[in-house]
Amino acid sequence: MLSDGRKLVTNGHPGDPDAPTGPLPLIEADDHSTVVRLFGSRGFFRLWLAQVVSAIGDWIGFLAVVAIARRVGGGSGAGAISLVMSARMVPGFFLAPIAGVLVDRWDRKKVMVACDIGRAAVLLSLPFIDSLPGLVVASLLLEIATLLWSPAKEASVPNLVPTPHLTTANSLSLAAAYGTFPIASLLFAVLEKVGDRLEHTSVLSFFRFGQAGSVAIYVDVLTFVTSAVLISTLLLPLSRRKREGDLDVDFGATFRELREGWHFMFTDPVVRAVMIALATGLIGGGMVVPLGEVFSQDVLGGGSAGFGLLLSAMGFGMAAGVLLLSALQKRLPKSRIFSASVLGAGACLFVGASMSNFTLALVWVGGVGLFAGSVYVLGFTILHETVADELRGRIFSSLYTLVRFCLLLSFAAGPLLADRLGALSDSVLDGHVSLAGVTVALPGVRLALWLSSVTIIGAGTLSVFAFRAARDE
Repeated sequence: MLSDGRKLVTNGHPGDPDAPTGPLPLIEADDHSTVVRLFGSRGFFRLWLAQVVSAIGDWIGFLAVVAIARRVGGGSGAGAISLVMSARMVPGFFLAPIAGVLVDRWDRKKVMVACDIGRAAVLLSLPFIDSLPGLVVASLLLEIATLLWSPAKEASVPNLVPTPHLTTANSLSLAAAYGTFPIASLLFAVLEKVGDRLEHTSVLSFFRFGQAGSVAIYVDVLTFVTSAVLISTLLLPLSRRKREGDLDVDFGATFRELREGWHFMFTDPVVRAVMIALATGLIGGGMVVPLGEVFSQDVLGGGSAGFGLLLSAMGFGMAAGVLLLSALQKRLPKSRIFSASVLGAGACLFVGASMSNFTLALVWVGGVGLFAGSVYVLGFTILHETVADELRGRIFSSLYTLVRFCLLLSFAAGPLLADRLGALSDSVLDGHVSLAGVTVALPGVRLALWLSSVTIIGAGTLSVFAFRAARDE
């Protein structure tokens, strides 16, 4: 039951006659074109193209902001980069919940278009910023726009894609979000070379092409404008409050809606299971990044190059998991496969951390990626299918907040945990243990990764019981 007395529809996906979103004109049930077979609808195809372009812009912008921070930071380039990245990360913990409420109130298409145009406008100012405070403010504005754009996009997906196609849609979204990073990195490098060539062209001196990241910034502006144009062509149903004209600024109602979203997230067993599994799994899995290089050097003897191979194995594993899931998704029980994938990721990490042979470790880390890709796609799909349209903005905004928090926690706690566990292992067990004539080294990094894997397995076990409770209700 919602705070205003209305009964909550927890299955507000396309095709549900009780869904609060009204007709969904862009789902072409009788269209058998290649685009519709692959993407579910022409509307989602346009949204996906917008996401690809926007993701390339995000990555280019990230690299350009780092380059500009190094320039304006002078001798303290590393500190400047850290401060600017904090300006992009920290506000999300406080602003994301409010952003979710606004997304559920406003016209989501207009929100996404306005955010893309806003990001383009902020980016246009970056080549002319010569101070660290100015760059921090610009980074904060970019982050606020992203905090609104991402949940608006996620909340719109079920209104464009038939329910049976949601798993494929989320697989495509994952590819758009993270598969574009190599493209953006290569493009950024090329644009930096172009900037060097244009540096001495006096007629273009106003645009400051010679400064680090400037040419990339101008291309980035075009990506966001293109994304705005693509999204402006979508036909999306209005939110309930928009249809009813209930858009008055009421801070009391805002906090009631915020509390309503969090209450639903913690009381609905399916949503709670997905949130806990994703959040806890990220705390454990996220430690692989800060600890991977140490594990490669100290345990596997692979050095920094070995760390790169481990990350590549995880990436290829994720791609394989997403492709396999997309091919088999119509025959799979999503909740069971989700829980099994979480458990599988934890088990692969545990075995991989137990290896002392680099090749074997590479195989098991690839297994972590295989299951992790399935967890991501299925988690988003289950939320899309379960959460009513009028709550999706708040739920996905909360999910992004949890993702940020858990990743930051794992990045910060991983090295510290490895250091403390290593000291404990040296003092209590002399850094190794012998079992059945076999000596197993127990460095802190291995113990920390084992603990991470146990955390993930615990999250998977909790999700099994949570989904079972949901089926029994």
